[in-house]
Amino acid sequence: MNAFSSFLLGLVQGVAEFLPISSSGHLSIAQNLLHIDAEVPEFFDVLLHLGTLGAVFVAYWKDIKDMIAEFFRGIGDLAHRSTPKPLPPARRLILLIILGTLPLFAVLPIKDKVLGLSNNMLFIGGALIVTGFLLFASDRVKKGRKNERTASLLDAVAVGVSQAVATVPGISRSGMTITSGCFVGFDRKFAVRFSFLLSIPAVLGANILTINQSIPTSGVAPVTITAATENMQTTMELFMAALKSAEGVIRVHIMAG
Repeated sequence: MNAFSSFLLGLVQGVAEFLPISSSGHLSIAQNLLHIDAEVPEFFDVLLHLGTLGAVFVAYWKDIKDMIAEFFRGIGDLAHRSTPKPLPPARRLILLIILGTLPLFAVLPIKDKVLGLSNNMLFIGGALIVTGFLLFASDRVKKGRKNERTASLLDAVAVGVSQAVATVPGISRSGMTITSGCFVGFDRKFAVRFSFLLSIPAVLGANILTINQSIPTSGVAPVTITAATENMQTTMELFMAALKSAEGVIRVHIMAG
């Protein structure tokens, strides 16, 4: 894989990751068009997703910082056998994210079969169409009011199931989780926020599973670093601009679908 192909794939990942158009599906299409399917190392994909994960940390650092602080406060409360009622919003958000992540474990036994679908362009095309229909339907759902204070545990699990379904290439993770959030009655701002916070353990977990086998013994090629950097810069610019208005984000999602 040459530097141009590496740069192009990083650009595709950076643009597609936070739009509901399935970055994995578009990466597969780009690799197919460039005829580099067999040349893309697994570590390259790891670096691409680490770049987008960095963008999430920057964009949602306040929420992440609050959750980290509440995590340690929660440990202190457990040690003193005193839990505040109701739970602080950031601590409840941690619980919702944990529950939303659990359905991903059901995908682990069939992970290789799911990844194998990335070579089937007909399947990916059909999955992209399904994503578009779901986004179209979500725009017609009555606006909800639920947030981290009022969302139920079952709501979080339902969004988590949609994230597990979105491991299929061509099904957008952000599109599925935002759409399912709207269907269970989330406020649209919270649906977007919860979707991207939910991506943190998913991306981290996927990278941990593969990083030991995929780090090249001879070091990381410069082109992979270039692609990851381009991916993160592009993602940051697009993502921060979109987050200025949650309603604007939802419209971009629907239009992209």
